[in-house]
Amino acid sequence: MDGERGAAAVEFGLVLIPLSLILFGIISYGYMLSFRQAVSQAAAEGARAAAVAPPATTDATRTTDARTAVESALASYGLTCGSGPLVCTVVRSTTCTTCFEVTVDYDYEAEPLTPVFPGLGIVMPDHLVYTASAEVS
Repeated sequence: MDGERGAAAVEFGLVLIPLSLILFGIISYGYMLSFRQAVSQAAAEGARAAAVAPPATTDATRTTDARTAVESALASYGLTCGSGPLVCTVVRSTTCTTCFEVTVDYDYEAEPLTPVFPGLGIVMPDHLVYTASAEVS
């Protein structure tokens, strides 16, 4: 029995490291999935904002409204269009003349939301890009 003294502490130490790595990976990937959904929703909100403006509204005003809606949807992440890795593009659709397309592109590789851990970048995306389209009423 004396030879086994402290064995549980050593075993716990050996198991704690891989368990911590797995837990950190799950949390990081879950947070990225949450952000991915927020980017998708932001693109949809931007397209909706461009579409619901009054009929006499200029394209420039619709673009501003769409960008404001995208920024509002991503405000909890502290991001604004054109600052750093977030790029927002608002254009008239090429396939539908009465539609607006909003594209939100986040360079996740350049600025990940969670601390970088070696090996975790293999499963994380390089870019999160979503496009939403809405017809102007």
